[in-house]
Amino acid sequence: MPASRASSASTTSRWLGLTALTLPVILTSMDITILHIAIPTLTRELEPSAGQTLWILDAYGFLLAGLLIVMGNIGDRIGRRRLLMIGAVVFGGASAVAAFSPTPEVLIAARALMGVGGATLMPSTLSLIRNMFTDPTERTKAIGIWTASLSAGIALGPIVGGLLLEAFWWGSVFLINVPVILALLLIAPLVVPEYRSTSTSRLDLVSVILAFGAILPVVWAAKSAAEDLSLTATTWVAFGIGLSAGTVFVVRQRRITSPLVDIALFANPRFTGAFIGAGLAMFALVGVMLYKAQYLQLVAGLSPLFAGLAILPVMVAVGTMAVASSSLVQRFGYPLVFGVGATIAAAGMFAFSRASADGSLMLVIVASALIGAGIAPMMTLATDVVVSSSPAERSGAASALSETASEFGAAMGIAVLGSIGSALYRSNVLEGIPRDVPTEAADAITSSLGAALGVAEQLPAEAAEHLTALASQAFVDGLAIASIAGSGFLVIAAIACPVLLHRGRSPGPRR
Repeated sequence: MPASRASSASTTSRWLGLTALTLPVILTSMDITILHIAIPTLTRELEPSAGQTLWILDAYGFLLAGLLIVMGNIGDRIGRRRLLMIGAVVFGGASAVAAFSPTPEVLIAARALMGVGGATLMPSTLSLIRNMFTDPTERTKAIGIWTASLSAGIALGPIVGGLLLEAFWWGSVFLINVPVILALLLIAPLVVPEYRSTSTSRLDLVSVILAFGAILPVVWAAKSAAEDLSLTATTWVAFGIGLSAGTVFVVRQRRITSPLVDIALFANPRFTGAFIGAGLAMFALVGVMLYKAQYLQLVAGLSPLFAGLAILPVMVAVGTMAVASSSLVQRFGYPLVFGVGATIAAAGMFAFSRASADGSLMLVIVASALIGAGIAPMMTLATDVVVSSSPAERSGAASALSETASEFGAAMGIAVLGSIGSALYRSNVLEGIPRDVPTEAADAITSSLGAALGVAEQLPAEAAEHLTALASQAFVDGLAIASIAGSGFLVIAAIACPVLLHRGRSPGPRR
């Protein structure tokens, strides 16, 4: 075969492989937000407590964040495509269990198992792209498409969820994963080549345990502190365990010959700035998406379908900016694109905090589009910086590190911003509930806005109107404080990330 034709075939094969790899990316990211649109319906059907509701949302992200680094290293050793296939089977099976969960406890366990499967999918896809696209310009474009798929999945979640809930029961938002997983299992072996590291070193199990021990207790402690608006003795102990395990983990990575995480990468300010930017971006994005889905349905009164369609501008903004990121960075450089993106997202987050209980539909839509437009280039370029900073044989571990920053940020966004809103909601509602309301009804009203509206449907017209107004205002008050907090974190990113990226940039124009 002539060289030009072989090259063309090779190029076609790479892009076909990339197309297949976007399937699990869209699926796992969509699963972060598709549940948000189903929470009101799920609350009525399964009747979870406020704490169980947060765990239904959080369990997936917690296991995902805790296992990403481990799975990235396993993929380097056993083969990244093989790990992708194994993870797809686990994710699909857990999705089927989640779809037919009879109790909140079963659903939480299924979500956790989905997190285990998801942890194999994300680093596998990104590390395979790192090996398939060796040309830096081509790789940046491929990662831009990968990030656009990630962002599109987050934005598509509520839309797909709305369509499904119009016709089916709440479990359909999980069952939709199964046919996509089956398509991946059929297509991937045909168009995605296998890659594995040539290293024969063993996986350090002590480091695996320490990684888990560092991430999960800190996430749990942050969630508990935000939910209770206080630091209990148990919370301090969890923080202490996590920080101690993290310290030992870092020391061990410096001393062993085959570490899970190459700590030396953080000596590069450019790498550190991208890592921080990815985490803070997902912290804000996922936190606000949780509130937006509930606001559109429970406050603005939209059906699940129309609530999903109202999020369409976010998807357009995210997809457009993710694809345009490679062009923007070539013209303006990483520091400026990061700084401006974080600033736009922070402004959108602050605007979102101005939403009122009387209805601010257009404000919410425009603010969310600004948030998505600002965060998309941050996510794309952060991934590009992290992956390009690592050698090819460690791409799985580096990809997992990038995803850990994103998923840890997402889990913390739900845990912290979600818990802040829930705590303020409970506090404000308790102040306005009449004393003669039965204890059981009061517990339901204070658990969530959806439960409060369910109680209101059973009351006389005047009492129902009073309770609806009280609960809606309490929810919006919690939304406002959580959004302002998210905006503050994005302001920190707008200042810190450009400084770090500028200090560590490579010689050459605007990089």
